[in-house]
Amino acid sequence: MAKRDFYEVLGVSKGASADEIKKAYRQKAKELHPDRNKDNPASEAQFKEANEAYDVLKDADKKAAYDRFGHAAFEGGMGGRPGGAGGAGGFRGQGDFASAFSDVFDDLFGDFMGGQRGGAAGGRARATRGSDLRYNLRVTLEEAYSGLQKTIQVPTAVPCTACDGNGAEGGSEPQTCPTCSGMGKVRAQQGFFTVERTCPTCNGLGQTIKNPCKVCHGAGRVEKEKSLSVNIPPGVETGTRIRLAGEGEAGLRGGPTGDLYIFLEVREHALFQREGTNLFCKVPVSMVTAAMGGDIEVPTIDGGKARVKIPEGSQNGRQMRLRGKGMPAIRGREFGDMFIELGVETPVNLTGRQKDLLREFEQISAENNPQSAGFFRNVKSFWDSMKG
Repeated sequence: MAKRDFYEVLGVSKGASADEIKKAYRQKAKELHPDRNKDNPASEAQFKEANEAYDVLKDADKKAAYDRFGHAAFEGGMGGRPGGAGGAGGFRGQGDFASAFSDVFDDLFGDFMGGQRGGAAGGRARATRGSDLRYNLRVTLEEAYSGLQKTIQVPTAVPCTACDGNGAEGGSEPQTCPTCSGMGKVRAQQGFFTVERTCPTCNGLGQTIKNPCKVCHGAGRVEKEKSLSVNIPPGVETGTRIRLAGEGEAGLRGGPTGDLYIFLEVREHALFQREGTNLFCKVPVSMVTAAMGGDIEVPTIDGGKARVKIPEGSQNGRQMRLRGKGMPAIRGREFGDMFIELGVETPVNLTGRQKDLLREFEQISAENNPQSAGFFRNVKSFWDSMKG
């Protein structure tokens, strides 16, 4: 059976541009793909026919030969590329499907699978950015209150000075990888699809080094401990993150340096508990001071003292506020408050005399305990209701 005209197969005119031909083939390839037409046995032959037509019309030399001689250009060695299109380097009878479909595959999925083909140009862009580093830093609550300048030692990778970071010995330059032509990836045809994987020769870098640097062994960087000065602002709390741009791991083969992230943890304090910018301090007071009132001194986070007046008849757990005596806000000039919580202490290890005095005190002070009186009245009412 005579072959159909290639322009007719793709549904384009003879004067169609390369983009129009490519677009028409993409549409035909989707329509006729055997996986989409399992109920149509003729689809596979039509699919191959479209591949054959596109492989000729996408190539300027083949297209010119076809326009002049038709199908005969590829059957008897007429026309075509120099050296004979019908020879070993010419067009194959069933159509160069791998070449045709790979061309469209690149167009459809190239960005997703790692970018455009680029030969050596791709190799020059294969310098890899260094990794970001994390450093956990613990500070005291006092340091978090006042802020501080702290020097830390960070183990990291820095550019190799022996080869200026390019990994090559004696001032030589890395060469474009011969396996992937600088792409960093290689492609293999499997059936109707092209599979892309990392180049095994250059490990995705797109370059190889014939004479690797003896210091860094071709990596372009070496392990080293770096000393850094870190400014911790006042008001930081657990979970605060500080970013030091460009202080992370050096890039491979001259790539940009990563960043260093410092994660802060504020240690627990023996006297103060923190909630945001507010501080809480539980202060023990004697039973007598709570009952009669008085003045006490309490510590503040800045290392000073504050005088607090205890009202007469204060109960256990009572809170009093000291405004502006808390933690500074990390952004802004405001300060939180400090809350004093009274812990009324019950005396222990009493002498006989002390016990006698307390019993006497209890007998004459029943009416001075309003909470106890109210509680036991409610208990009596509860029991009476249960009996009823």
